[in-house]
Amino acid sequence: MAKGYWIAFYRSVSNPEALAEYSKLAGPAIQAGGGRFLARGNPARAFEAGLTQRAVLIEFDSVELAIATFESPAYQGGIESVGRGCGAGRADPGGVTCLTALRRR
Repeated sequence: MAKGYWIAFYRSVSNPEALAEYSKLAGPAIQAGGGRFLARGNPARAFEAGLTQRAVLIEFDSVELAIATFESPAYQGGIESVGRGCGAGRADPGGVTCLTALRRR
C-alpha cells in the first residue's frame, strides 16, 4: 500500500505561543492516527529559489490514514480550540500560514 505524507510549510509565524499550543494538541492526535514525524524545523540552506521557512514532514502507512487523521475529531478539535486554520494555504488567527499536502509514494 502506498504511504501517505503531510507536508506543512509555515510561511509566517506571528504568534509563537499559539503555534506551541497547536503543537501540544495536534502532535498527539497525529501520532494517534499513525503519523510519524520524519523532519521538522527550519532549513539549514535553501536551493533553487527555495524558501527558508519552517517545514514539517509526517509519514503515514497510507494516504487513507493521513486523510482520516486530518479529518479526525481529535485533530480538528485541537486546531479549532486554538484558532488554527492551517491547511490549503489559509491564514489563521494565531499567525501561522501553512500548506498541507498528501502524496502517494
